[in-house]
Amino acid sequence: MDEMPGASGAHPFDQVPIEITVSVGKARPQVRDLLRLRRDAVLPLDRRIEDPVELYIGDRLIARGELHEAEGDQPGLLAVRLTEVVNLRGGS
Repeated sequence: MDEMPGASGAHPFDQVPIEITVSVGKARPQVRDLLRLRRDAVLPLDRRIEDPVELYIGDRLIARGELHEAEGDQPGLLAVRLTEVVNLRGGS
């Protein structure tokens, strides 16, 4: 079988973008409290600022990390420094 030009063993999906969700915590308000939320309300989460965040693809945990300010031209953008990565090539 002939190889595609430039393929050199690359997977056909290598260039497909994928969405990663970063979870910083969960809130568990009662419905009555949720219905009272207004602008500037504070919703407490179950995590502390120094706790690791979790990265998911769909509902699968793929990594953990720490929030940082991204370097670059746009100050204030968030980034995640990975501290733990799940073996994505292994079985389930």
